[in-house]
Amino acid sequence: MSQSHQPPAPSSYTEAPVPAPASDSPGLGVLAAVAAAVVAAAVYGWIISATDHQIGYAAVGVGALVGLAAGKAGGRSPALPPVAALLALAAVFAGQLFGIVLIFADKLQVSAFDILGQGASPLLEVWKGAADPLTFLFLALGGYAAFQTSRKTAS
Repeated sequence: MSQSHQPPAPSSYTEAPVPAPASDSPGLGVLAAVAAAVVAAAVYGWIISATDHQIGYAAVGVGALVGLAAGKAGGRSPALPPVAALLALAAVFAGQLFGIVLIFADKLQVSAFDILGQGASPLLEVWKGAADPLTFLFLALGGYAAFQTSRKTAS
């Protein structure tokens, strides 16, 4: 009655494949951030016109959307967070202006294109007259949110 010693069965453990390196495509990140900024500015302007107020969370949302688009599409390029912050600042500002356009179009019972046809100068004068510390705080919040979101979500 001999017992044969068999070698242990090979382990069923297999190593996980090495993940593909993150692709850094700053051009694609900037393009995605610009598209997100345009959409976010339009939505922010609509929110301002619908509520007749600026909303801080909406400005942060603008920045977060721009930063998310930059980070996910562009990867870990160190240039993307500051670019996303600048684009978010522009988007919040454009949203503020668009909100003014929509408010005036509604009050004057004209189309937004009629207001825009008057040129940028009167619109900027209205913005300057309406600007208060919260206006600038919301600009800063949008830029900060974009910078941090882009940095943290880079794939």
